[in-house]
Amino acid sequence: MSGNSMGTERNGLECNGAALSVQHVTKTFSAPDSASTFTALCDISFELAERSCALIAGANGSGKSVLMTIIAGLETPSSGSVRITRGGKNARAGLVFQDADSQLLGETPLEDVSFSLKNIGVSRDKAKQKALDVLSHVGLADKALFPARFLSGGEKRKLAVASILALDMPLIIFDEPYANLDYSGVHQVNEIIALLKKRGITVLILTHELEKSLALCNRFLVLHRGKKVFDGSAREGLSKNLETWNIRNPLASYKKLEDLAW
Repeated sequence: MSGNSMGTERNGLECNGAALSVQHVTKTFSAPDSASTFTALCDISFELAERSCALIAGANGSGKSVLMTIIAGLETPSSGSVRITRGGKNARAGLVFQDADSQLLGETPLEDVSFSLKNIGVSRDKAKQKALDVLSHVGLADKALFPARFLSGGEKRKLAVASILALDMPLIIFDEPYANLDYSGVHQVNEIIALLKKRGITVLILTHELEKSLALCNRFLVLHRGKKVFDGSAREGLSKNLETWNIRNPLASYKKLEDLAW
């Protein structure tokens, strides 16, 4: 799909992206049995255009996961605002969790996607047909009746995306999508990200493994200790001293055995 194209794919599934506006978001947590507080996010602001693909990087404790839960509507900011729109109307984000097993709701992929649809009032027959459509779209048609718990890690993430597509959510967030995946699983995740980009769906990837997906993204942001320290293109980001923010630059050279120890 071209950058100016709107509408639907030939299979009838929606493919409009979402615009995301994060304005001055701060999140503080109070320590139990104490008057002290911890600031997980401090005055974070950025905007993503519809049909964009962005990567937010940061070391553990940088605030990525907190920001993700706020954008997904699972947590409210202490101050600031988040708005997701599509075509000028409010929309919602779908979230692909780091622990893919935690999102399995059905015994099979068909049951899993159908459950989400029936939960919002779609009839059994229509839910089944829509589920088969989206499973075909993400490459899981041949495993529609396969035990979901025996899917590979990459396939489980594809299944999570299928459920989000079925519910017509135009923004999809991937939380550390390469965690616990082998080489094949990483490729499967990137295939689904590339597919979403082609369909014009807005994608937000939160990871510290830049080498696996940065080339898929037109926007690169870095969080460090709860603050946004970089916001620009992927190419610009690679020119920065990422190690300052506890991120290994993926352009680091590996030419001899001794290089293979961080």
